[in-house]
Amino acid sequence: MTSTKKDPVIVVLQLTGGNDYFNTVIPYNDSLYYDNRPAVGYQQDQIIKIDDELGFMPTMGPIKGLYDQGKVAIFHGVGYADSPRSHFRSMDIWHTCEPDKVGTEGWAGRLARELDPNKENVLTAINFGHGLPRALVVPGVPVAAISDLSTYGVLTGIADQTQRSKALDLFARMYSPAIGSGMVTDYLRSTGMEAMTGADIVKVAPEIYSSSVEYPNSPIAAHLKDIAQVHLADLGTRIFYTQHASFDTHAGEAAAHPKLWQDVSEGIAAFFEDLHAHGEGENVVMYLFSEFGRRVRDNGSGTDHGAAGVAFAIGDTVKGGMYGQYPSRKPEDLEQGDLVPNYDFRGGYATLLEDWFGLDANPIVNGNFEKLDWLKK
Repeated sequence: MTSTKKDPVIVVLQLTGGNDYFNTVIPYNDSLYYDNRPAVGYQQDQIIKIDDELGFMPTMGPIKGLYDQGKVAIFHGVGYADSPRSHFRSMDIWHTCEPDKVGTEGWAGRLARELDPNKENVLTAINFGHGLPRALVVPGVPVAAISDLSTYGVLTGIADQTQRSKALDLFARMYSPAIGSGMVTDYLRSTGMEAMTGADIVKVAPEIYSSSVEYPNSPIAAHLKDIAQVHLADLGTRIFYTQHASFDTHAGEAAAHPKLWQDVSEGIAAFFEDLHAHGEGENVVMYLFSEFGRRVRDNGSGTDHGAAGVAFAIGDTVKGGMYGQYPSRKPEDLEQGDLVPNYDFRGGYATLLEDWFGLDANPIVNGNFEKLDWLKK
């Protein structure tokens, strides 16, 4: 486990829709890139050079700035064998670490259970955004879901705790004829109480937050600002989860994909600037992933679903650099026209779980997978 003064924290940023790996970290000296990307490819002078072979797309300047500080790790060829190229199935696999069957528990929810087995803190894990990603879902594990921190609350029009409890009880009984009584009703009632408790606690975060850092005007920047507020309030949250969409660039990629990465890059830069301005950040690692990459050859307007992708880790305790090998772009090495994954995504999780949180990764990711040495000891 990496030694930090405070408990280690993870921020997971999901790039929903299938990020185009080939147009994110670009092999700009490979003629096959230009041959396969006549419609959506970048000219060499547009690409932000990382080294003599690879570069970032033009709107990833803020990420390049963090990379130059040694705070960004790039993981090549991430995925798993026999990609179904389906958003729903691929995301489910990433969320549950179950490529061969439909999983019932999310890896981040399992992590929350390990970190807080007695459910002493209902804010151990928080999702910022609408709904609850499957990655965080484990029966009996409380997870707060916040779409907007400034308006977050449950039954906020009822101030008295007893009255709110009665309202929840009424809600559970209203639905019991449809869903049955007993365990399900009890779950509804207890989940509602946990949500109310979390709402009452987390509302202090924006009240005590003060910062001179100006965040960009984008949905992902707003979520990252909310995460910063809760983290800086020191409420004991260990797992933050959020996402940005949609990276499903079948059409209009030349305009949409750069804007997506501009929003993500600028939001991340502001987030870490904010943490550092408050003397925080040394115990935070951000992990970015997408459910798959995209087809090597463009379709004339965008790119279709692929296989191998790229992941990133960002933070003060990250050993920046490249990890793994960029998959071959040669036609004979592709599978169904796609880059072939060469690093199992569960290895990234395993590194976080064991080297960052000090836990046994096996029961959380369902096996033993290759770890890479990208965290400072």
